[in-house]
Amino acid sequence: QVRLVESGGGSVQAGGSLRLSCSASGFTFDDFAMGWFRQTPGKEREVISAISPNSATTYYTDLVKGRFTISRDNAKNTLYLQMNDLKSEDTAMYYCAANRVWDKLLGGVSNYWGQGTQVTVSS
Repeated sequence: QVRLVESGGGSVQAGGSLRLSCSASGFTFDDFAMGWFRQTPGKEREVISAISPNSATTYYTDLVKGRFTISRDNAKNTLYLQMNDLKSEDTAMYYCAANRVWDKLLGGVSNYWGQGTQVTVSS
């Protein structure tokens, strides 16, 4: 059974940091590009960062570039998102996702989705 389980969300003041984790099981983790998406009520889910299977390639939306860092540990089947200098506009539900095809992942198409972890940033 495929599972993606996010954790690490919470409430933090602006300027603070959080580290999200996504634990994967039930599929060959290092065959898949992985990504972090976020969604706020009334808006579509948007990709904010992605990483290739061997970590050689990463992507960041301009909204988080320079503040967020994506990484993965294939030995632990875990994806991470280090979020620094958080802003109120980063408040959202954060999801991890997986796709074998990079372009499809960036386009929001995922074979698998987690249940999400809430991040709330107060100013």
